[in-house]
Amino acid sequence: MIFRYNKFLISTYQKLSGYRKYSATNQIYDVIVVGGGHAGTEAACASARMGANTLLVTHKKETIGEMSCNPSFGGIGKGHLIKEIDALDGVCGRICDLSGVQFKILNRKKGPAVWGPRAQIDRKLYKRHLQKEVFNTKNLRILASPVEDLILREVTIPDNNVMKHTCHGIILENGEKVEGKTVVLTTGTFLRGTINIGLKSRPAGRMGDEAAIGLAKSLEMAGFNLGRLKTGTPPRLEKRSIDFSKTNVMSGDDVPVPFSFMNESVCVKPEDQLPCYLTHTGVEVEDIIKETLHNNKHVQEEICGPR
Repeated sequence: MIFRYNKFLISTYQKLSGYRKYSATNQIYDVIVVGGGHAGTEAACASARMGANTLLVTHKKETIGEMSCNPSFGGIGKGHLIKEIDALDGVCGRICDLSGVQFKILNRKKGPAVWGPRAQIDRKLYKRHLQKEVFNTKNLRILASPVEDLILREVTIPDNNVMKHTCHGIILENGEKVEGKTVVLTTGTFLRGTINIGLKSRPAGRMGDEAAIGLAKSLEMAGFNLGRLKTGTPPRLEKRSIDFSKTNVMSGDDVPVPFSFMNESVCVKPEDQLPCYLTHTGVEVEDIIKETLHNNKHVQEEICGPR
């Protein structure tokens, strides 16, 4: 059924866009995806699965599949999203089932509609399995380079004489142009990203990577307004410094439920799942936070921003 559905979409796409295959002579891709994070790998693989000649452009090949902040997938709401992606033959659900160290359905005290599948993930395993999937996907080429600009052309809408832009590809950091009929931007927090540490701020993507500055300027020149979404990196704690006797052990489910509809089981046995630990703060922690709010740039400048 999925195969027939994809054939229909491909046929429609060809008729509407004047479908032309990529070759070494014209250097035109059907789809160019900018950004190799979770959204970018899903978009690139989906495009390639449908038969479109696809280019995935990312800063570094070795960071494809990197779980930067939180080594978990799913939860309330987000778990539903992974299931929906999996129903469209997506990638992340299957990779989670190969990489998880604990699986748990949240909110079981309520009805099935609000259950939230969640998995704690081994970051190294996830990246290894995802890269294997992406690097071996047919019709998909990967290019490691920052994207500096978009190839935009002005067009006039016939009825109202409004000037618009159409996108015909990307310009790399070295000035090379790569043409494509469709450009998908999945730059995430890298788009004019900043890292805030205390009151200090500097342009960056994740730690050790550069932000996408030029691309942000291109979008503004094309008439888009850019805002900022606030993220927060959870603290890393030294395991030897924690007194686990003061925590509540949160074990995985006795029968782990896979994310992917394609799988009947996950990579880890029920008894081998790693536990999580629940802690509670007290008055002392609350006092420390209140006393140091003025030293936090997130609070000082971005308290009203969406998270």
